[in-house]
Amino acid sequence: MKIGELARQSGLTPHTIRYYERIGLLPRADRDHARQRDYDASILTWIEFLGRLKATGMPIRDMLRYAQLRAGGAATEPERRRLLERHRDAVRARVASLQDCLLVLDGKITGYAASERTNDDDAINPQPIHDDEPDARRHAIGRQRRSGSAGARPARAR
Repeated sequence: MKIGELARQSGLTPHTIRYYERIGLLPRADRDHARQRDYDASILTWIEFLGRLKATGMPIRDMLRYAQLRAGGAATEPERRRLLERHRDAVRARVASLQDCLLVLDGKITGYAASERTNDDDAINPQPIHDDEPDARRHAIGRQRRSGSAGARPARAR
């Protein structure tokens, strides 16, 4: 498979494929009679795996180390496993951190939704203010504060 076809099937650019080959992430391609790179289709599986390592944040130096170990054959499997276990631990920690961030976002979204419902209720059922009612001014100020229009209280962070 020529580099253009590999690029099309893998989603990488030809430049990236050449770069990965130059630094050792991809094995050197065979060359055809015209000296053009000629890749075996099996390289697509390796490129997909590299993409997953990259997507999960593995540093390129670790990807290179893995590629070197892989080229070393079955004798390197225990070290490859350890490298992947360390990376898996880092990915799990990042996922847990992202879960914590999602909880904060969910809390903010819930707060905004509740605030919008309160504001909608006030707009749908406005309470008239009559000067002859006792505490009319206090009730009006309370409604303003719930709707966020009162300037007496500092705005809370959202």
